Amino acid sequence: MFELIQAIVLGLVQGATEFIPVSSSGHLVIVPWLLGWEKPSLLFDTVLHWGTLLAIALIFWRDFLNIIVASLRSIGERSLVDPNARLGWYIVAGSIPAALTGLLLKDQIEDLFASPTAAGAFLLVTAALLIGSEQLARQHHRRKTTDMLTWTDAIVIGLAQAIALAPGISRSGSTIAAGLARGVRREDAARFSFLLGTPAFLGAGLLALGDALASDPAVVAAQLPMLLVGFVFSALSGFVAIRFLLAYLRNRTLYVFAVYCILMAIVVLTLSFFGF
Repeated sequence: MFELIQAIVLGLVQGATEFIPVSSSGHLVIVPWLLGWEKPSLLFDTVLHWGTLLAIALIFWRDFLNIIVASLRSIGERSLVDPNARLGWYIVAGSIPAALTGLLLKDQIEDLFASPTAAGAFLLVTAALLIGSEQLARQHHRRKTTDMLTWTDAIVIGLAQAIALAPGISRSGSTIAAGLARGVRREDAARFSFLLGTPAFLGAGLLALGDALASDPAVVAAQLPMLLVGFVFSALSGFVAIRFLLAYLRNRTLYVFAVYCILMAIVVLTLSFFGF
């Protein structure tokens, strides 16, 4: 029963903080540490990310359908005149930096997930990215929509996603911040951020599931109830969080999330310093 309660709590945390720019990976390190719980397995973390992947699919399924059809058609036509085709290939290009970083630095990144102190410190990086992007956004008088994105925009936002592999650096925060810095409208930066996260969630999940099944399928079977509960609650809270953030960003800034990251970092680093 206690494990199911943990799954519910962590599922809610993952779904909310994946899209609200305060770092889901950081919170999945910090929250169990603060509550004295055992650190969740990599497989459990991955299944929680699949829950948020479901939330993205439920909200943006029409976008994905249009993007996939247009991207496939663009291969035969050898043309990117369709904005949905361009968006599809921008998602592919923007996914490459995170994929390469994850493959090349897999062990080093996994080591960071064992350190609440590292997660707390990286929350300060998220805060700096959010504040800096708001300052840079003021310099752009004409804001881009997703139809106006360029290859450079996609690569810059993709690089921002790559650095967010470290716990405490928000994936949504860093990518939205990069979009704002490139002059993209707030809600369009958030939309592209959510779409861009889909290949990363799916790919990382498949790799983690493959590793778990190859090492000990019985462990996966034993964790199945906890995995399913976490998945469902992650999807539910993720769905609400996406709706909230898209509405919020139409006329509000990211500063409140930066303040939260700073305060959480202070709490974590202070407790860590005193040997909590």
